[in-house]
Amino acid sequence: MKKLDLYILKKFIGTFFFAVALLMMIIIVFDLSENIDAFLKHNAPWHRVIVDHYLTSIPYFTNQFIHLFTFISVIFFTSKMATHSEVVAVLSSGVSFWRFLYPYVVGALLLTVMSLYLGNFLIPNMNEIRRQFKDEYIEHLTKSSGANLHIQTDKDEFVYVSMYDLKRDLGYKFAVERYSNNELVYKMMSDVIYHNPDDEHRWRIDFVTQRYIEGDRERIVNANSIDTIIAKLSPGDFYNMKEDFEEMNFFELRDHIRVMRQRGSEGILRYEVEMHQRMAQPAAILILTLIGAALSSRKIKGGMGMHLGFGITIAFAYVLFSQIGKAFGVNGVASPALAAWIPNIIYALLAIYCLAKAPK
Repeated sequence: MKKLDLYILKKFIGTFFFAVALLMMIIIVFDLSENIDAFLKHNAPWHRVIVDHYLTSIPYFTNQFIHLFTFISVIFFTSKMATHSEVVAVLSSGVSFWRFLYPYVVGALLLTVMSLYLGNFLIPNMNEIRRQFKDEYIEHLTKSSGANLHIQTDKDEFVYVSMYDLKRDLGYKFAVERYSNNELVYKMMSDVIYHNPDDEHRWRIDFVTQRYIEGDRERIVNANSIDTIIAKLSPGDFYNMKEDFEEMNFFELRDHIRVMRQRGSEGILRYEVEMHQRMAQPAAILILTLIGAALSSRKIKGGMGMHLGFGITIAFAYVLFSQIGKAFGVNGVASPALAAWIPNIIYALLAIYCLAKAPK
């Protein structure tokens, strides 16, 4: 069986990467036709267009559709084997269907591990380059959070800024309040606050008034300027970056969710759904591989065309379920974990049914 295992595994992996390469060329052509006006308008250097935009997009789009690439690849080469009666010959020689699936499972597990690494570690790093290019030449991803910002930086610490200027990296009408047992014990007020670019959490605060409150006593300290570190405050708290979770690896995303939960921030559900989807989508590779192998290993009237028709329908139905689940999770209709995993649960049941009905 080793030769047969290698034969199927090579077909599997080879067809997968061929499908990826073909679709990447199509995506690049459509993307270039859509964005070429923006490139020319903003005088984007072509070496940055190629390296910072397109080369960094390849892992991103590959992982975005990896479960679909896998499914269609399995359908394609397995139905071809079934059409040439290769599957019938293997099963007629005494090899069980479950043993026949072994190279499929191995290939699917290899792609699952690759997807986990891409989605949780490599792509977030490359997205920093891709999104920086996008912000400069295609679409502004960074936007101010508005005026009169109230931020909870710790359990008993609150920050207020009237307005924050992104370009100059400074804020106006700044205040910090600290509480102990629900009683105000410290308040700092300032006209202007400047961020120090050398340290994410270091600030220069001008025209400062500090109030220290101890019971019935109050002490006021004024200063023209102080240089201080506010441990849990950074410029990123004063503006919104569209889909900034794309630049976070798994551990950074998990820590960011914990900080958002501590602060009671809005929009946390979107980040939680993203974290669970990074685990759920790679798992879908194995599930869809088993469905594809079970469906296309049977020789039917209509041959490969019928198999591909079924395959594409099932693949796009999975995408539809994923989008519905994501919408439910982001809007709080379902828990983020359930929203991310519900398509896999549905398709796992379909996989069990297809395997039970597969030719033995």
